[in-house]
Amino acid sequence: MGDVIIRGDGVAAYCCAHLLKAAGFRVSLEQTDRRRLPVILLGEAALALIRDVFEQEDLFRDLPRIEKRVVVWGPNSTPVTLEHSAVVVSEQLLLESLRPALDEGDDEPADAETAWTVFASRPLPVEAVEHHFGSRHAVAAPVELKAGDGPAACCIESLENGWMFLIPMASSSGWLLSVGGPPEELLNRSRAIAGRIVNLLPASGEFPAYPRVVSPLCGPGWLACGTAAMAFDPICGDGTAHAIREAILTTAVIRAAAQGSPAEELFSHYEARLMAGFDRHLGRCLEFYESGACGSWWHSEIESVQHGRKWCAQRLRRGTEFRYRLEGFELRALR
Repeated sequence: MGDVIIRGDGVAAYCCAHLLKAAGFRVSLEQTDRRRLPVILLGEAALALIRDVFEQEDLFRDLPRIEKRVVVWGPNSTPVTLEHSAVVVSEQLLLESLRPALDEGDDEPADAETAWTVFASRPLPVEAVEHHFGSRHAVAAPVELKAGDGPAACCIESLENGWMFLIPMASSSGWLLSVGGPPEELLNRSRAIAGRIVNLLPASGEFPAYPRVVSPLCGPGWLACGTAAMAFDPICGDGTAHAIREAILTTAVIRAAAQGSPAEELFSHYEARLMAGFDRHLGRCLEFYESGACGSWWHSEIESVQHGRKWCAQRLRRGTEFRYRLEGFELRALR
């Protein structure tokens, strides 16, 4: 059916490669040296999508589960315990679990007449410009937990100058994500999370935690997908599920083009769908930040997200529209 180069080696790249191979395309997967995320919280939606795409019904069913989420959010708030269902994995373990499905029947590298390139990692085509909405950064640090707490509950807490998310990996260890300041500084002001931590270990590094998206998201012969297309604020915890949905749509566009659908209509649909998804994410971020706001740091970030929503609205009014519906892994024209 044609050759496709996929540049990247994250979950979006792996999903694209798997679906395109299943559809008969010859795929070349170009890996990068990108640092792996130390911890990913996979909720039921993300798990269901991964299991469906890779046909692994029992994937991660033997891992310990997060069963509750303790929320301390907003000025003078008290802890609220909510039902939750997720598993915690490292990105390395996730990709190692998916890789065998890609290694079956590996193809020769794509030739010079490659029909499509999927950019699931940078660098991107020169015409793709990143737009970001915020300035917040996150730090991930391993922690030793108080004995007896167990791995069944994660905890999220807002503070005057940021927020923290504690993710237990086992009964005595976990990861702390701090946004807005160093973990030591935020822990000194914590009312909920600090009491669960015995020892804070050296951080693994700092990374951007603000929403960002590239524009355009596609062009003749290429599509951006996964974190190369857009990156989400971890406050909403839906980045992995969205990356998988992007991969499904990316492969559906390539399949539809191979079947003769007009490229311009497919590009318009792809831009509209991804931009609408990014706008929904900004809306969810705004809800979290407005409810947690208790200082100038929060209000500055709220202004950035509001600016992002206005930018998305302009993009969605600029001729992009939904022209197809997704049925399984294929696009069907609406008209």
